[in-house]
Amino acid sequence: MADGLKRLAKAARNEAIPGGTIEDGILHVDCLKHDVPPEADELVLDLYRRLPDARITDILMDVEDELGFAEAFTHLRTGVPCADKIGLLNVLLAEGLNLGLSKMAEATSTHDYFQLSRISRWHVESDAINRALAMVIKAQSDLPMARFWGTGITASSDGQFFPASRQGEAMNLINAKYGNDPGRKAYTHISDQFGPFATQDIPATVSEAPYILDGLLMNEAGKNIKEQYADTGGFTDHVFAVTSLLSYRFIPRIRDLPSKRLYVFDPAATPQKLRNMIGGKIREDLIRQNWPNLLRAVATMASGSIPPSQLLKKLASYPRQHELALALREVGRVERTLFIIDWLLDADMQRRAQIGLNKGEAHHALKNALRIGRQGEIRDRTAEGQHYRMAGLNLLAVIIIYWNTKHLGHAATARNRAGLDCSPKFLSHISPLGWAHILLTGEYRWKNSSRKPL
Repeated sequence: MADGLKRLAKAARNEAIPGGTIEDGILHVDCLKHDVPPEADELVLDLYRRLPDARITDILMDVEDELGFAEAFTHLRTGVPCADKIGLLNVLLAEGLNLGLSKMAEATSTHDYFQLSRISRWHVESDAINRALAMVIKAQSDLPMARFWGTGITASSDGQFFPASRQGEAMNLINAKYGNDPGRKAYTHISDQFGPFATQDIPATVSEAPYILDGLLMNEAGKNIKEQYADTGGFTDHVFAVTSLLSYRFIPRIRDLPSKRLYVFDPAATPQKLRNMIGGKIREDLIRQNWPNLLRAVATMASGSIPPSQLLKKLASYPRQHELALALREVGRVERTLFIIDWLLDADMQRRAQIGLNKGEAHHALKNALRIGRQGEIRDRTAEGQHYRMAGLNLLAVIIIYWNTKHLGHAATARNRAGLDCSPKFLSHISPLGWAHILLTGEYRWKNSSRKPL
């Protein structure tokens, strides 16, 4: 920390802070400039023009024939995979498009409502959806095209609001930020290769911050992450502390960064240029006294014994501040100070975070386009039903991402063979989140599958 403060003070004196200045102890930070070359925009348009037009049913069938993700949906009683693949895909499509089973039965000629309901009741549940999701994400990350976007070691997380009806368990979950309608949020983690490897259904009225760690510890993809990006809603000192203790590098985009204070071990030794930015002294004795308890708490989270969100919310709920919570806050202040120093001096870190968060926002746009049923409103009365709807949407999105990634790779290869420029530095700006070439509405017809029923 002492070294970082010296480097920051030196950069401030020399006016060498990338995109920022410190004047009279007040921090001023400029927005990052647009960094996408025009050639990349032209390449995006050309590659997507080369993609074949496809029905959403054909995409589901193609990906199932190739990966066999339907085998993840086993019977709740017998454990046997669902033999009726077309019926299962109808159910998954109904969930992903927010149509519901009755509307799907009207839109397809292959199954009626009672057949779809039986498949949904006996085969579609959270663990099965998670298994299928992991299968498709792993396959997508192995595609050659995905390697231009990252190596799967960084991720961003953000919440997406879904309006709900004024009946059922979500009727009182109104957040003024999203208007006067009740709703819930899907809090999703997206890797640098665009794979949404974890999603959580949370009330629209709660803070997103505690759920960052839940998603990272939910599966193996999350445990491989090294850098985690989040927006302002995901930032607290406790999250800074726990992500560091779990060996993640937490990089939030803090909206009011100039107003945040630095906390140091020795305020008197702080360079004069930074004195007005100091908010207080780190209580080192409190960290020392509670260090064994902090390690036990982190080990409990890492082992999966308790979700981090539950422990963090419990610590925050005590009438008087719990000593463990205070110690965790002090650790978080150390990590936050180190982060702010690095953020101000490292323009590349700022750009990485911006790119990661942009991927999350583009992912939200795809999901908004997919939930065509019921005017985009989640009308299930129970939290369980709402969870299945959001999980189904996430699975459908990653199936489209896999299909787009594969065919964008074919399009790039064809462009290279034609002697046109397809440089990797431009391919890194491509996104597999487009949907204009996909027919999402109409009658849902299914071609014959090449896989034999199990």
